[in-house]
Order: sequence, then C-alpha cells, then structure tokens
Amino acid sequence: MSADLVITDALILDGTGAPGRPGDVLVEGDRIVEIAPPGSGRAAQRRLSATGRVVAPGFIDLHAHSDLAILADHDHLAKVSQGVTCEVLGQDGLSYAPVDEASLAVLRQQLAGWNGEPELPFGWASVADYLDALDRGIPCHAAYLVPQGTVRLLVMGPEDRPATPAELTQMMAVVREGLADGAVGMSSGLTYPPSMYAGDDELIALCRVVAEAGGYYAPHHRSYGHGALAAYGEMIEVARASRCPLHLTHATLNFAENRGRAAELLTMIDSALDDGLDITLDSYPYLPGSTSLVALLPRWATAAGPPMIMHRLADPGERARIAHALEVTGSEGCHGCPVDWSTIEISGVGEPALADAMGQTIAVLAERQGRAASDVYAELLLRDRLATTILQHVGHEENVRAIMQHRVHCGGSDAILVAEKPHPRAWGTFPRYLGHYVRELGLLGLADCVHHLTGRPAARLKLVDRGLVRVGYHADLVVFDPDRVRDAATFEQPRQQAEGIDWVLVNGTPVIADGARTDALPGRALRRTASGTCARSA
Repeated sequence: MSADLVITDALILDGTGAPGRPGDVLVEGDRIVEIAPPGSGRAAQRRLSATGRVVAPGFIDLHAHSDLAILADHDHLAKVSQGVTCEVLGQDGLSYAPVDEASLAVLRQQLAGWNGEPELPFGWASVADYLDALDRGIPCHAAYLVPQGTVRLLVMGPEDRPATPAELTQMMAVVREGLADGAVGMSSGLTYPPSMYAGDDELIALCRVVAEAGGYYAPHHRSYGHGALAAYGEMIEVARASRCPLHLTHATLNFAENRGRAAELLTMIDSALDDGLDITLDSYPYLPGSTSLVALLPRWATAAGPPMIMHRLADPGERARIAHALEVTGSEGCHGCPVDWSTIEISGVGEPALADAMGQTIAVLAERQGRAASDVYAELLLRDRLATTILQHVGHEENVRAIMQHRVHCGGSDAILVAEKPHPRAWGTFPRYLGHYVRELGLLGLADCVHHLTGRPAARLKLVDRGLVRVGYHADLVVFDPDRVRDAATFEQPRQQAEGIDWVLVNGTPVIADGARTDALPGRALRRTASGTCARSA
C-alpha cells in the first residue's frame, strides 16, 4: 500500500536540535508513517523532491495577534508562507473571549488598532465557543491563552482599582472555565488597560489556577524601558509564588537606558532556572516594536475605557496633563520613559482620510503642521477613534542577539497584521531567523535554530505528537532551501512573501505548494486536555 505523499532526498532537521540527516519522509493522512533512507523508492501517490532542501517541523509562533485574521483572511499568507503551522493567540491580556455583549463592544474598539474590524459574526462568548469557530477550518493550527485583561473587563469593567474578594473569586472561576474549555494558559498585558490595573496578589491567585490546570503564564510585563529588569523580576516572583510555569513574551530590553543590558536579564533568568522555575521566552528578530498609538497613554488616562479616553484627549486641561506625562515624567504606556516623538512612526489608520500620516513620525507631522507634537498625537487618536497603529524605534541589536541565543529562547512574531504598513515581522520573522541570523551571521546553528522555532515551543505548549519530525507524529511540516531562505519584507514594503520556503503542510495537507498558497483550510484549534497536554480538537 502506498503512502499519500513521500518527500524524497531531504535533509531532515527533526526539531530536537540534533544534526540533520538525509532521508525520505512518508506521510499517510495527517501522520508521518515512515522516515526512510534517501532514495528509498517507497511508493506514494505523490512524490515531492526535496533535493538540497530541509524538511523540518512546522514553525510555532508563540506570540501571535491573528485572533480575527485567522478567521477573516482565508489565505493568511503572512503566516503560512513563513512556514508557520501553529499560532498562539489571546496574547497580551486582551482578546475576544470570554466576553459578554458589553465587554465585547469595549474590546472591539480598544483592539481595532491590533486586529481591525473585519466582517465577522462574533458569534461566540466563551473560550469554547471561540475555539469551536476555529475548528470550522483555518489555514494553520491555533492555541489560545485566557486573556487576563479580558477576564477583568468581563468581571469588573474598565475600572482602575483592586478587585474585591468576591470579584477575584469570580475571575478565578472564569479563568478556570477558560482552561477547561481548552486554553493552554493565561496572558497579561501589564502596560495595557485593564490588565495593568491588577496587582501581584491578583496575578498570583489567577496563576495558581493556571498552574493547577497544567497551563502556563505569558505576561507582557509592566515595562520594557525604565525599570525593565525590575519588571522581569516581578514576573519571576509571581511565577515563584504561584508555582506556575512562566513564558516571557517578546522578551527584549528597549530604550536608551537598556542598551547592552541583556546579560543582566539573562543572568536573572538563569538564576531562576537554577532554582527550579519553569521559564521560557520568545523574541522577534527586529529592533522596532509595534503597538497601538493609544497604548502610549499614562495609566490614569485609560481608566473607564475608550469613551473616557477620548473625552480626556478632547479636554484641554486633561490633554495638557497627558502631554506632561508623555514628554516629561514618562508614562506607563511608554514604559516609564519620556516619549521621543521622532521614534513614533504611524503604520496604520482606521480612517482612510488619515492615510497621509502613514509612514511619518509624530515629530515630522508636528513640524509639517506647525503644532505641538502632543496635540498632533491627541488629534490623531480622536480622528481615528483610537484605531491608529505605530512602529516604535527603540530597540538595540546587541540585546536582540544575546537574548535569541539563550537556552530557553523560542520564536514569536508579535505581529500586527492589519496595518497598511505593518511591521515586517508580520511576514518575515521565521525566515529572518534562518536567513539573516543563521546563514549570514552564523549566530545560531541551523539545527539549533529550528529547535528554537519548533521542538522547544512545542514542549512549552505540551503538544501531543506535534513539533518534531518523527514517525507517528502529525505531519505539520515545512520544506525550505537553507541557501535561499530569507525575509523579503522591509519597513518600506512589509507585505512581501519570504523566499526559499517551498512547501508547508498542515495535518499532511499542503497549504503552500511550490511557494504558492493552496485553497486548503486544514488547521484546527489545539486544546489543552484534562491531563494538561495540548491536542487537536476531536
């Protein structure tokens, strides 16, 4: 009996970090059924020659913002063309489940800069409902984190105050239900409202629920700028107190005061690992960050949700207070650092009439208009109803390189997909690791880098029979040319498909064939099971 597909004469990098070995990979249905010697001549209905190519597990994006795009965009080319076969959604404490009608309305406005407003039925309320929507067919697999800010909004509204004992008990119950529905853990966005309003006692209590279920905690912590090392330390202590596995999302150190300080962060992480804590981290291989323009606001200006934010931006006295916080004292939303308007580049707008602002910094717009930069900032947010997205040029290459070489490092794109000029990481993260940092710089070995992008994140997710090229495992695979793979996306032209990634299989079905998107939607939700492992929905 012949297999459905045989990939012949490949260099197999199995995702463990072991050196590559030549061989043929046979796929039957959605499983790898045999790994044979090269040129084995095994019978198959379809043969794919991979001479000069690598066969590796599909890449796992541990920090994705495709919560709506994966449902609304049939092709989802930005991700699958990179070789991504699984994304982890529900990041930074903010997503669209669990919700009720009131909290969903707030979230849709607050997250418009991240996810746009695609025409979707939004016919879900619970985490289970959302995962059911994914199960109707998506381009690649997706796992979900219960967003702590979304839970807080559902239980408490957008208020900046400590939770009462009754509210905390209710939030714990909501998180527990989301985990029972299949979420793999919990995220926080501690520079974003309302997630930022939670104190450590609240986070520890919720993380204990996560730990009991076998999940992990993925915080966007309170600062990547001023006090960044203390913010990392805070999350490690939350993990220590709750005994919850910790995954540090988009782990980096930005702004001038943190140049060259990655070694201090990594020493802190190593010490915690030596103490027995379960810690991993992810990063993207670029310098600028990307978020919404409204995210720069000081904490007090975000209280009570989007309508009050807009009211404060329109009020002259409140606007002056905001300007002082942004430009003089440093706001929580700008990571405690006074904003440098020349680093804030507009990458997307919701209102078409504002298209001329794209690609310009706030400093340039202010000079052109002859106005104070803080006024340009406020008016842009008001006219765009808070939907503006930005690039923030505050990163340091030496930090990026040091962090990506760490023993618990994984890949994560942190990609906003909807902006007119999105960050190029949306299309280029994984090939950039393989092309720039492996082939061109030699910073990582090829087998080691594939391990960072596949087997290691699969272990963090506790995936069942995924993340490795191994007999019996699901055939989530990528075939790429190690001599040609590279990111083609740039800041000037960010929507450019990567080169050198020829085939991508999800559950044994090609979603990329000879570099082109097929029509297939073989992806499904990957749900946490009662045992704490993560598997495809039945």
